[in-house]
Amino acid sequence: MEYILILFFFTAGILYVYAIGPYVSYVALQWCCLAVPIVFDVIFFFMPESPYYYAGKGQKTDALNSLQFLRGQSMDVVQDEMTVIQGEVEEAMANKGTVVDLIRNSGNRKALIISAGLIIFQQLSGINVVLFNSQSIFVSADTGLDPAVAAIIVGAVQVGSSGMTPIIADRLGRKVILLISALGMAIGLAALGSFFYVQQVVGDASNITWLPVPALVVFNIVYCIGFGPLPWAVLGEMFPANVKSVASSIVASTCWILGFVVTRWYPALDALGSYYAFWLFGIFCVVAFFFTLFVLFETKGLSLQQIQDKLNGKRSN
Repeated sequence: MEYILILFFFTAGILYVYAIGPYVSYVALQWCCLAVPIVFDVIFFFMPESPYYYAGKGQKTDALNSLQFLRGQSMDVVQDEMTVIQGEVEEAMANKGTVVDLIRNSGNRKALIISAGLIIFQQLSGINVVLFNSQSIFVSADTGLDPAVAAIIVGAVQVGSSGMTPIIADRLGRKVILLISALGMAIGLAALGSFFYVQQVVGDASNITWLPVPALVVFNIVYCIGFGPLPWAVLGEMFPANVKSVASSIVASTCWILGFVVTRWYPALDALGSYYAFWLFGIFCVVAFFFTLFVLFETKGLSLQQIQDKLNGKRSN
């Protein structure tokens, strides 16, 4: 759930900039953006450290007070949960894993391949290119619709669709949603690439000027319900506690390094023809579909032990 909330607020922030940016100066936009972290700092100043942090530092009284604050319940009510937290922290500190422990175990290696693979395809879908260049894409498309309005529509769709994942994830399962997401993104990108091919090569796209907006809407909907939040959810389910932090660091670093590379080199690819870029991203989404189909197994309803058994090729009881 936390990954879904992160995506929701991430897309809300993008919509915030889409809605304000075209209508104010750059200086005014910076002040509008600066206001958000200032408000956050003021509010978060009163937030205590997490009970896990205090428990790890041996500050049991502070940990209990923190948990009581977060739950809004009496000391007696949260005492049992605090005992569980203390046990989890002590176990994690006693069995803290390293990169060697992550690589040495075959199940952990497979989990790393699955988690990193999903994150890699998340970035190779071109999502950051779409997010950072939405208005420019619509300017190039010359659809007749105000590019600022088109970008706001896409941003609003992102916010709305990012709230759909909790509703369907536990009904359909992670794998099915990721398959739908990969296929939907491939279709949206193929349609967008085809529009730019007709516009830039054929020369007359007047009959399909309507296409870019629904293509990006479809792309964003299926991304926000699938390849946006679910790779992070799968990451959280795959690893035992002793190596989870190491694995998460590796996968997160892979995500943002690749995101930088894709964003950095998109202009060079776009200069050859926008359709090349979007078709290439679409091909990666097709590969992501087959990666999900043949490599990922369904984790819905499975305990950590059952997931570990599958990763290590054992049969669960």
